[in-house]
Amino acid sequence: MSLVNGGSFPASIIPAQKKMALETNFLEFNTGSGKDFAQQYLPELYEAEVERYGNRTLSGFLRMVGAEMPMTSDQIIWSEQNRLHVAYKGLAANIAQSAAGNAGGAGVGNDVTIKPNLSDTGLGGAAQTKHAVRANQTILISDQATGLVTAKLLVISVTDTDIVGRLYGSSTVPAALLGTKNVNLFVYGAEFRKGTVGMEGSIEPNFTQFSNRPVIIKDKYEINGSDTAQIGWVEVATEDGTSGYLWYLKAESETRLRFEDYLEMQMVEGQDAKNPNTGAATALSALNYEGSEGLFQAIEQRGNVYSGFAGAAAPGSGALADFDEILKNLDKQGAIEENMLFLSRSTALDFDDMIAAMAGGGYASTASASYGLFDNEAEMALNFGFSGFRRGSYDFYKTDWKYLNDASTRGMDKAIDGVLVPAGTSTVYDQMLGSNIRRPFLHVRYRASETEDRRFKNWITGSVGGAYTSDLDAMSVHFLSERCLVTQAANNFVLFKGA
Repeated sequence: MSLVNGGSFPASIIPAQKKMALETNFLEFNTGSGKDFAQQYLPELYEAEVERYGNRTLSGFLRMVGAEMPMTSDQIIWSEQNRLHVAYKGLAANIAQSAAGNAGGAGVGNDVTIKPNLSDTGLGGAAQTKHAVRANQTILISDQATGLVTAKLLVISVTDTDIVGRLYGSSTVPAALLGTKNVNLFVYGAEFRKGTVGMEGSIEPNFTQFSNRPVIIKDKYEINGSDTAQIGWVEVATEDGTSGYLWYLKAESETRLRFEDYLEMQMVEGQDAKNPNTGAATALSALNYEGSEGLFQAIEQRGNVYSGFAGAAAPGSGALADFDEILKNLDKQGAIEENMLFLSRSTALDFDDMIAAMAGGGYASTASASYGLFDNEAEMALNFGFSGFRRGSYDFYKTDWKYLNDASTRGMDKAIDGVLVPAGTSTVYDQMLGSNIRRPFLHVRYRASETEDRRFKNWITGSVGGAYTSDLDAMSVHFLSERCLVTQAANNFVLFKGA
């Protein structure tokens, strides 16, 4: 095949000055046929891009369950209430009982002496100087291993390190509670004799304080001035459902969408630079990077983690027992009635199978599937999905979380299967508003002041596209945000992890 125009085109091809479907300007795909344009029909050219991955954006999770509010400092601090009642779980203690008839000194016959280990985690995780049990209070102790062996006592006297009591209904401590063991202990009331003085001592309520730091997130798109002058428009469909003709702004639009996803993904995946358990410095924190606590880290540190939901059991058969175990743990926490489940596809199907097994006896045949107000007929489309259900005293609303399914994010691994988020709110004092307001347990704080709003900053530099800030022959589009996630009452959250 010879060339013309200095080797620009095949000899049989003559470029047209206008967009015309002519034989002389159409390329032959069947090379070697002896004729460059032997095809009868021209191929169709699709100008619009094909959305082969659907809506590629991932953000939306935090908009569904939280809110965004400004903050002025580089750290957010909040406090959470501790439990109201005095109780110690898994407390290492030495329990001994004096011999019958033994008297004198501070002890009386059959006294039970409990010596709690004040450095044990059963007292709150840190070494303490004294316990919070007082004389004349009534307590119940049980073995931590089974929880089946119990004993009730009236506290006769206390010291900073000892609790001395006497049994109700018996004179002998069960053998399973004697010696050095891990026990559970809680105060359930008090009893005083007639004509006695009141309770000695008082309990000062304390709280647990948490904090988080905003992280600065940046991105940039840049194109040189020459490329912006090219004529090469393509009709594209944007992620919000609209369409338009874009060329260089097409890439800028995708950079913006990607950055918006980063704003949410950073809040979900954020990690402290220092060791979250010990606070020890790391190689990263030595470079003055601090990190920020994300949702997953907050739940792993302060919430509930369930691994291997439904296990390898047949669909539905193992999930209910697993889920009931989660409910029993929620009873011990805030017992918030309404909760939302954001799940991966496989875990969402486990929940569907679990509910189906309860409602219709499983999927052994379509004849047994009858859910809702009407039985499924042969000509009806069978619905095997469930968006909400109630179990015990809790309501659950279930949805797929695209972030856990997308092949370019958490869909790449099986480490996280889903998250349970309570639908409650907490009352806190807002310094900017000067009043108490109600906020979702999960919300985002971003840096802002009267002169600077860093929620979502966007600006252009260079000498192209209307900007004249430098002699650089390019247009640079900058994106910046500074924010952090506040996960309050994380003890009511549940993180589903792969086995």
